[in-house]
Amino acid sequence: MRILFCNFEYPPLGGGGGVINHLLARALALRHQVSVLTSGAFGLPRREIQEGVAIYRVPVWFRRQIATANIPSMLMFLLCGARLGKRIVREKGVDIINTHFVLPSGPVGQTVARRTERPHVLSLHGGDLYDPSKRTSPHRHPLLRLWIRRMMRQADAVIGQSSDTLENARKYFYGELEAERIPLGIERPVFAPRRRSDFGLPDRACLMVTVGRLVRRKAIERLYPVLESLADHDTRLVVVGTGPEGPALRRQARERGLEHRVHFLGPLEDADKFSVLQLCDIYVSTSQHEGFGLVFLEAMAAGLPVVCYDHGGQRDFLQDGETGFLVRLNDLVTFRERCRVLIENPELGRRIGVANRARVEAYYIDRCAARYEDVFRRVFERRGLLRSLRPSG
Repeated sequence: MRILFCNFEYPPLGGGGGVINHLLARALALRHQVSVLTSGAFGLPRREIQEGVAIYRVPVWFRRQIATANIPSMLMFLLCGARLGKRIVREKGVDIINTHFVLPSGPVGQTVARRTERPHVLSLHGGDLYDPSKRTSPHRHPLLRLWIRRMMRQADAVIGQSSDTLENARKYFYGELEAERIPLGIERPVFAPRRRSDFGLPDRACLMVTVGRLVRRKAIERLYPVLESLADHDTRLVVVGTGPEGPALRRQARERGLEHRVHFLGPLEDADKFSVLQLCDIYVSTSQHEGFGLVFLEAMAAGLPVVCYDHGGQRDFLQDGETGFLVRLNDLVTFRERCRVLIENPELGRRIGVANRARVEAYYIDRCAARYEDVFRRVFERRGLLRSLRPSG
């Protein structure tokens, strides 16, 4: 099978949606011919092969940050992506197109599929439909809702990463949507033996950790009053990631007198990220919404209990009292009480962590890739194209 992924973000650009596409592409490249149409900036090559995946990049001149896109860069991908996509289909003999993120990738993938008469599978990632922290969120704008509804109707198949994502898709865009829910997967981590001192972290403190792009939706500043309320314990907050909110978060920590209790580690390579997770005690998140919550799986794989809100895709795999604690959205009083329970009962945290390592076995990338293959084959069956598939070796 010859697969073309269309995603405006792909590592090293972007966050979780690009990362999962990278893992999925790499897993499927073991059995199929895989190409990726994405955007490029900061001197990234326009074409390269990575781990068996052919990557084609549309230059976008207006992107200012590795971690986050801006509207001008998205518009440039919209304007220029389809032309390159059609050329990839001709060169590679693509059999099927799988587009990730309904905006801004959706129109590009849909256009390429229509003009080259290829099947089109649309993957929804949550934030591309519903982001309560953004005035530009598509669910707030009638014209965008109509445009997205049309793309969903025209796709040969739609995939959502969580029940929450599919609920929002039906609530705001297309009530009759038929879609497949395929949970995201993570790569099985390898934990290298490291010490806290390697990352400038104190040996004896209880470390709460949060990972992600430093954007408004993550609401990391709401962890500061939680940290303040735990002043009677030697508790620290470890922040892994980068993004536009970074300077403000550092300033707010200084203003609250927390500069010595909040450790900003910046962006880390996966090996270092998993080492940090394993060295910490509790994973915490006050994110206002997650379409799925890949970082929660990573924390579970590292053996951490998770404290977060009960709002988002993480409800599919997190259970209150079993994987840690789920708290009502923005209920910081209960949030800090749950953190205190884990701090004062470290054995409880360890037991939950052991159980979380077992739970996460169902969410590794090979299972996600196998389910995507099933969807692709069903699309070919419905269109009577199975016999036309050529060997992908």
